[in-house]
Amino acid sequence: RCQRWVENCRRADLEDKTPDQLNKHYRLCAKHFETSMICRSSPYRTVLRDNAVPTIFDLTSHLNNPHSRHRKRIKELSEDEIRTLKQQKLDEAFEREQTTQELHESNEQNTVSEEGGEEQEEKPVPLTLEERENKDYLKSLFEILILMGKQNIPLDGHSADELPEGIFTPDNFQALLECRINAGDEVLRKRFEMTAVNLEYCSKTQQKQMLEICESCVREETLREVRDSHFFSIVTDEVVDIAGEEHLPVLVRFVDDSHNLREEFVGFLPYEADPEILAVKFHTTITEKWGLNMEYCRGQAYIVSSGFASKMKVVATRLLEKYPQAVYTLCSSCALNVWLAKSVPVVGVSIALGTIEEVCRLFNQSPQLLVELDNTISVLFQNNEEKGNELKEICRSQWTGRHDTFEVLVDLMQALVLCLDAVSSDSSVRWNNFIAGRAFVLSSALTDFDFIVTIVILKNVLSFTRAFGKNLQGQTSDVFFAASSLTAVLHSLNEVMENIEVYHEFWFEEATNLATKLDVQIKLPGKFRRAQQGSLDSEVTSENYYKEILSVPTVEHIIQELKDIFSEQHLKALKCLSLVPSVMGQLKFNTSEEHHADMYKNDLPNPDTLSAELHCWRIKWKHRGKDIELPATIYEALHLPDIKFFPNVYALLKVLCILPVMKVENEKYEIGRKRLKAYLKNTLTEQRSSNLALLNINFDIKHDLDLMVDTYIKLYPDKVEFQEDFIPSNNSEVTEEA
Repeated sequence: RCQRWVENCRRADLEDKTPDQLNKHYRLCAKHFETSMICRSSPYRTVLRDNAVPTIFDLTSHLNNPHSRHRKRIKELSEDEIRTLKQQKLDEAFEREQTTQELHESNEQNTVSEEGGEEQEEKPVPLTLEERENKDYLKSLFEILILMGKQNIPLDGHSADELPEGIFTPDNFQALLECRINAGDEVLRKRFEMTAVNLEYCSKTQQKQMLEICESCVREETLREVRDSHFFSIVTDEVVDIAGEEHLPVLVRFVDDSHNLREEFVGFLPYEADPEILAVKFHTTITEKWGLNMEYCRGQAYIVSSGFASKMKVVATRLLEKYPQAVYTLCSSCALNVWLAKSVPVVGVSIALGTIEEVCRLFNQSPQLLVELDNTISVLFQNNEEKGNELKEICRSQWTGRHDTFEVLVDLMQALVLCLDAVSSDSSVRWNNFIAGRAFVLSSALTDFDFIVTIVILKNVLSFTRAFGKNLQGQTSDVFFAASSLTAVLHSLNEVMENIEVYHEFWFEEATNLATKLDVQIKLPGKFRRAQQGSLDSEVTSENYYKEILSVPTVEHIIQELKDIFSEQHLKALKCLSLVPSVMGQLKFNTSEEHHADMYKNDLPNPDTLSAELHCWRIKWKHRGKDIELPATIYEALHLPDIKFFPNVYALLKVLCILPVMKVENEKYEIGRKRLKAYLKNTLTEQRSSNLALLNINFDIKHDLDLMVDTYIKLYPDKVEFQEDFIPSNNSEVTEEA
């Protein structure tokens, strides 16, 4: 396409430039493209369509224009000619300042770059003094907002109920404005020198509008890289509370220009209770507000809190209906067993998972509690110190996200209960009231028979998927062979379903033994007993009750969920991992990627040569030198010096790399999720802001203050002038009174 641009522009002097040089060092004015070739998806972004080619040229206008006749050139100039042109430009600039008419005419002409011969945009009309002051003022406001976002400073300061009556304290934004004025910012001082001392310098509405522009401009820097990469995947994290409203964090995965897989945070979406409305708004925000083309989306994954899984599955289904290649997958940052447990549509399971998170959170908040738990474990595992030490190590990690979470919990149950009981019943002042109270509540929750049965059944059902899930988070070869083992996993679970009576009997017996060890009464849930009062059918046993209400729906759901998440398309994509040389070597170079790569045929630059190229790729590694190691990951393969000689392989590896199920090999490119977690951990719920959060999480992304100011002026022209509410009139009497 670069070559076509050069030909259409009739620039023979650029024909020997490479596409990379043309892309980096040369620009073409937008006026040479038809309007149908330009996509304007928002007020502050102009994007060319993928097939855009310049077709509009006036090759005769320079003949009648004495100012531009000597400036149009299609050849490299000597240094003397360049100096002459520079002087001529200076003379012309002086002439343009003399009359408004000449200024207008010069703005209609194309200007030419002094060095590269490239065409540039028209020179803007010089700003008036008032316009320049307004822009400088807005730039100062934007600088303060960006600083607050990067440093995670909330907009509001002291709340009204914290201050004595009659005392006025500015919010953080106004306080920073005053600080900047006092530090010598003359633009702000001149703007506000006559403003009442108890009046806000910048209204909440204006702050919100400016923050939205900051957020959009910063997000656009990331989205521009995503569009350049073409293919991407969408990943959402657990629903979070932002100032009292539920929001869905959204991240995108893509391979950047340096061939690195990156996962970046791009914003929050307001959560909707109705899944159909949520699906529509999710799609609208990504495509219309953020300007991403979902035709290039190759994967989608949703990490959800317990209870939200069914709604996000509706979102995934609706997107798949529109974009079949946006494969619904598991996310590499979430263990399969944890994800499956959170998706089980049984209320008892959701309650149990919430209790487990609270227990883990309580112990992680207090080092003293962890020491107490260590002591309890040491006593209980005197005869098996190795096991005890292993459990102590696990307790100091985020063990609720492990593949074997429920096995760990069952092993820790007795230690947890004894430790919490000791804390809640301690009459000394060793523990504060909060910890003692939480210990009492959580001990009661753990010793509920309903909780015990739930975790024992989850432990046993998910034991069939544990190894499979662990492999999915392993090396590339582990993921490839895991895809082949899914059939065996489903076969085992179907066998369990067919013999659920027998399996449940063993599971229930294990639960009753654990309950007996903890001195917990074996009984039906209280809510069930209350609902059955006066009912003729009062002979329901605990074993049968939990079989029907827990074991059967859990096994059925997990079987169906595995089928949905590992669809035929998903499995075909994972089979393409045999392109990675180490996997190819384990298969003795006897692979057949052509069959599985059909789903990505339209994503390849030269699909007709795929078969021959794959043959060359296999031969290259099969007959490599003895001292050459086979690349073990997609990351290593993408960074091979000669990967560009295999354009189809390169394209396939890029698409496979962005699938959410594939882990990010280099941790420094997964900082989006880590910074999101840090922001949520370090910011009080009521002080969170979706706009400031994006600035804080993406603090290292460059930002263009001039673009932000111009966007604000374009969107809110009525607010650029001095506001009468803030500045008194120019009446001398009013000024004297002020």
